[in-house]
Amino acid sequence: MFVDSHCHLNYKGLVEQESEVLERARAVGVGAMLNISTRESEWDAVIGLAEREKGVWASVGIHPHEADQHGDITSGKLIEKSRNPRVIGIGETGLDYYYDYSDREQQKACFRQHIVAARETALPIIVHTRDAEEDTATILSEEMEQGPYPGVIHCFTASADFARIALDLGLYISLSGIVTFKNAKDLQDIARTIPDDRLLIETDSPFLAPVPHRGKTCEPAFVSNTAQFLAQLKNVSVERLAETSTQNFFNLFNKANPNG
Repeated sequence: MFVDSHCHLNYKGLVEQESEVLERARAVGVGAMLNISTRESEWDAVIGLAEREKGVWASVGIHPHEADQHGDITSGKLIEKSRNPRVIGIGETGLDYYYDYSDREQQKACFRQHIVAARETALPIIVHTRDAEEDTATILSEEMEQGPYPGVIHCFTASADFARIALDLGLYISLSGIVTFKNAKDLQDIARTIPDDRLLIETDSPFLAPVPHRGKTCEPAFVSNTAQFLAQLKNVSVERLAETSTQNFFNLFNKANPNG
């Protein structure tokens, strides 16, 4: 059994063929998928799919690109929506200084509201960070001092130093199809060092299709290709990597029922 710990099933490219996408994922052994929200207007649709489909779970959150459009977001609003039994995570949230689509101070404020919600609900925070390692690490560390909370760095592409900080804080690290790319040697070196009990795998579909599907619309079925690549990289069987990463998912997102 594989788990796609981060996908966007409601995005263009997947939503038009929802049943076929889910069928293809299940056919290769993907037993659970975490459907991620990035703006408040998506929450009901993301949760609705999780309510209809066994093995599909939901998150509630605001992507850093959307922070300027959600100046009224509060931890209370996130907590209230997360009471739904199909919501198992808070996010995605974080900082993105590569595009700077939202004001950086607003991104930080929004990020901290999500962490408060994660701390109060004990639901994992799903962290996006791009070109913002220092500020992301500072906020994660400062907030951890205020009280512990669970979480994962999703679609990890940061430095080895940032990986160590995240692991020292007790967070998990999730790898996407980027790790299969030929130019991802630094990331592959980091992947070898991630402890087996802290590793998750994801597609971030419909983006970032792994080898051998590059150029195609990514979908949850492709998480099996990333798992196969990582198994070779870490010199373990794909069965072992699937088992451990699946167990890690349910250890972290412990509100989810492994039986669907």
